[in-house]
Amino acid sequence: MKLVGAFASLAVLAIGACTDGAANNAIVATSQSTPASEPATSTGYRESAAPDQRTAEAPPAGEAALLAEEAPASSNHIALKYLIGDIDPASDPKFARIPDKYLGGSRVWGHKDAVEAFVRMAEDAAANGYKLKAVSAFRSFSDQKKIWEDKWTGKTPVGGKSLNVSTPDPTARAIKILEFSSMPATSRHHWGTDFDINNLNNSYFATRDGKRIYDWLTQHAPQYGFCQVYSAKGPDGRPTGYEEEKWHWSYMPVASWYLKQYPIDVGYERLTGFEGAEAAKDIDVIKNYVQSINPECT
Repeated sequence: MKLVGAFASLAVLAIGACTDGAANNAIVATSQSTPASEPATSTGYRESAAPDQRTAEAPPAGEAALLAEEAPASSNHIALKYLIGDIDPASDPKFARIPDKYLGGSRVWGHKDAVEAFVRMAEDAAANGYKLKAVSAFRSFSDQKKIWEDKWTGKTPVGGKSLNVSTPDPTARAIKILEFSSMPATSRHHWGTDFDINNLNNSYFATRDGKRIYDWLTQHAPQYGFCQVYSAKGPDGRPTGYEEEKWHWSYMPVASWYLKQYPIDVGYERLTGFEGAEAAKDIDVIKNYVQSINPECT
């Protein structure tokens, strides 16, 4: 589903709004039946301006009215700490805990708007015989630093190899880790807008149950504001960036705003404090990874 049209329409109607590893067990779908009905939600989504700035006025008419619950009132600046995950979600009012019934992992926090949308999606999926669970959600800078440095130092093998031995060149080692793991301060998971759903292996989504889940998400997730940001790479898709992640879905009404602000406020001088940081600029990680997402999500 192309999403540009929804964004463009809202820009006309809503004047003043600005545009913002592997799992141990697969989560199995509860039924093999096809959905009995479509989710009772508005279709499509659009890029929001600054999240969390709500208006008490009545929603506008037309297309914007379908999306009124997501519409922000102003374009306030997002603090740097939210862009790089330097927060405690348990004490931050922008964040909410994912209900236990929709959890499949230990990372339980997300941006409150994204959590609300994910719960609506999971409830509607369950009503039609599909189980959706978040196996990973918000990650702090320190969370991502541990994931990155464990791979960098060889503590966590990558492709069956200890990269500190097999790949001594810093740039080559960073590129290898970047196939599936972000540098600290560059992960979309810092924003609380992105959820890894049901499994962390593409191979799971080729199984009977996994394919059912993926097909349902592909068809219905955009109705709740979610998009698979790391689609397959190729001439008609993303030319650079992470490998395909069929599990990784992003709540775009908030994430799109964060992504627009990110390259302005997070320069390479901010990408520091972890092993291998010196490779970030050489790789141009902001352009080639942070900004390299599925064209259908823009």
